[in-house]
Amino acid sequence: MNIQTSLYEGQLICLGPIDHEKDPAVESAWTHDSGFMRLIAAWPSWPASKERIKKKYEALEKSMEEDKNFFHFTVRLRSDEAEQNDRLLGFARLAWVEWSNGNASLRLAIANPADRRKGYGSETLALLLRFAFSELNLHHVSAIVPGYNAPALTFFQKFGFVEEVRRRQALRLDGQIWDEIMMGLLRDEWLAGSKWQVAG
Repeated sequence: MNIQTSLYEGQLICLGPIDHEKDPAVESAWTHDSGFMRLIAAWPSWPASKERIKKKYEALEKSMEEDKNFFHFTVRLRSDEAEQNDRLLGFARLAWVEWSNGNASLRLAIANPADRRKGYGSETLALLLRFAFSELNLHHVSAIVPGYNAPALTFFQKFGFVEEVRRRQALRLDGQIWDEIMMGLLRDEWLAGSKWQVAG
């Protein structure tokens, strides 16, 4: 990677900080979408107010500052249209960073169904992996995916993630029982997969 290459900007999206004025209202609206919340959380969820989201942001930033093992980014649209530029699309996170072992777990989400299948998620993951492996010098990155989220499984497989752990019948949803799957990617696998690299 060239030293001039941006860690945080792709052709379609950019990774950035929280906007404490604008973002709470947007994320509060996401929590009213039960379909989206079921995709990103395996625990009970409920609609959150803007005030609750603001408190969550404060806790996230405190964790990043104090624990030094957690990185949270907003995912924003890059657009030639002024009214679209910097629109909040979702989030990307690296958590539970084990510095001595070079491990971390990632999560990402594009909230609005209308914003999916446009390349935003792929570019987000490509940027997040570049940050994890090139900037943080990690060795292993994992993602936990519920068995009922087939598109997410396919998505991570496209980037070279492989199934490493399967917790059988660990999740319940709508009267059905599902497996929980941990997928992983090694730095050498990421380096070998040039097709997964983000342009820059």
